[in-house]
Amino acid sequence: MASSGSSVGDKYRNLDEEEKKNTVWRFGQPPNYDIVNKLFEEGQTKVWPPGSLEEMVQNLTKTWEMELLHKARIEDFKLMEPNFIYSLNGRKGWSLEEVGKMGGGYNPHLQTSLPEHLRIYDPAVETSESSHRAFTTTFPRGFAIEIQKVYSGPPQIVYKFRHWGYMEGPFMGHAPTGELIEFFGIAIMQMSENNKLAKVEFFYDRGELLGQLVKGEKVEAKDGEIASTCPIMRSTG
Repeated sequence: MASSGSSVGDKYRNLDEEEKKNTVWRFGQPPNYDIVNKLFEEGQTKVWPPGSLEEMVQNLTKTWEMELLHKARIEDFKLMEPNFIYSLNGRKGWSLEEVGKMGGGYNPHLQTSLPEHLRIYDPAVETSESSHRAFTTTFPRGFAIEIQKVYSGPPQIVYKFRHWGYMEGPFMGHAPTGELIEFFGIAIMQMSENNKLAKVEFFYDRGELLGQLVKGEKVEAKDGEIASTCPIMRSTG
């Protein structure tokens, strides 16, 4: 399952034109969030006042997700400290280098201790490209995130989030259902003295998400094979 303030070309993420030009992007070019922003605005359950703590945390989360998913080099990260740590469901924390070795993309968010033969989605075998392709195919309008409640502000930010999208494409060999797919969780962000992210911890049930994605009938081809030319490959939540 990312900076406060508006960004050039995107009112929810901090990404200026100079950064777009000087960054090495994982998928070859800067992401475009127009489609998922439309989904977000149509489906959000909370509209936070401009300048509020909740709005700041929501934009921070969206910017963080953008950096982690789309930036290919650690030196291009502006929001995270070099010694940043990511943790999922109380597991041992991972450095940015370790997250990169997982293939980046959605893989760090879907780590599991399940035996391989029981894994609906196996982050051990998916690459950043196949992972991103799978989810952009499944959610052609994007996979949006909103902050539903902020329990504490900086330097330790604790909040509840909601992630959602519509399953309008296949997922790992399962036909699309067209249904609203959503899940909820808690996140803890620790800010450093430099006002950057030192650590992020997420707590949620990956099965709550994946179980909803395999309700459709089995189809012959996997989603990644069907839509490798997905026109919104660059867009995410």
